Amino acid sequence: MNEDFYRERAREVRDIAAKADPFIKQRLLDLADRYDGKRKTSVTPLPSAPAATQNPSGERDSSSG
Repeated sequence: MNEDFYRERAREVRDIAAKADPFIKQRLLDLADRYDGKRKTSVTPLPSAPAATQNPSGERDSSSG
C-alpha cells in the first residue's frame, strides 16, 4: 500500500468523522492522523485479568478461591 492509499483513507475517515457524535469524531480524527503519518503511536495492550487456576480435570483449584 502506498502513500496515496493512506492519504485517501485519511480523507474518507475525516468525511465520516464530520457526521459522527463528538466521542466517535475524535477517535476517527485520531485514526485519520495515523493514516496521514502525523502521529506515530504504538498500541498499548490492556492488562489481562488473572487466569483462574484449574486442575487437569478442569475444575477450579479449591485453594484459588
